[in-house]
Amino acid sequence: MTLNEKYNLLREILKGLNKVIVAYSGGVDSTFLLKVTVDTLGPENVLACIGISSSLAKSQYNRAVEGAKTIGANLKEVEVREIYDSDYAANNPDRCFHCKSYLYSVLKDIAEEKGIQNVICGSNYDDRDDFRPGNKAAELQGIRSPLTEAEMTKEDIREMSRKLNLPTADIPASPCLASRVTYGLEITEQRLKQIEQAEDFLRSLGLSEFRVRHHDTIARIEVVPQELHIVTSEPNRDIIVEKLKSLGFKYVTLDLQGFRSGSLNEILSEDQKHSST
Repeated sequence: MTLNEKYNLLREILKGLNKVIVAYSGGVDSTFLLKVTVDTLGPENVLACIGISSSLAKSQYNRAVEGAKTIGANLKEVEVREIYDSDYAANNPDRCFHCKSYLYSVLKDIAEEKGIQNVICGSNYDDRDDFRPGNKAAELQGIRSPLTEAEMTKEDIREMSRKLNLPTADIPASPCLASRVTYGLEITEQRLKQIEQAEDFLRSLGLSEFRVRHHDTIARIEVVPQELHIVTSEPNRDIIVEKLKSLGFKYVTLDLQGFRSGSLNEILSEDQKHSST
């Protein structure tokens, strides 16, 4: 299918849903989905719900709120407390399954209360081939993924977002803060706050696409190759080490392989991935 055909199919799928809750995060995919859903069904038939927890960075929350306002969508903030779920906090490879299961159950309760038949999420067609336990949660909870159904890839979504003048069209992917914590290390509010503060600081130095991976006493920084010099040049190198140590890390390392999405999954065997989904 051409991009226009996929886009038209997406709108036809949405028309069949009548009234929906959109699981919204302010990222590339969910912002695009929210925009098209509001344009297709009208704002009175769409409720964007964003989960508020310690795993959502303040900068991402602010962008999400501004994005919903620009689109003209009704936004509901939903407090989620997945961090108190022992299965989630244990941070095994199926962590995202437990997180999404909790969130989707809350959204389904809201939908039932408001007489809304469908909850939709922003999973895209590329996500089928990635390690995403959250997709299993969506499937089990009956959450629709219109972008996947319309076979829209990440690049399709970015291209259409540009055509729709969405500010998220070219922003880096923005998964939750818990995705930075190495598997097996307990998810705590303090660790999530360490990551958020470390990444906010690195962003202030001009980095655009990067991660701070939390390995207990070690902070492992990943940046795109063209921005390595920002981290290694003086005085930045010294002030980065000083800042991250002040946040509680004992060692500050730079990953020479550079930024890559989902790098913590590299230690998982295929059996572990399949057992988690």
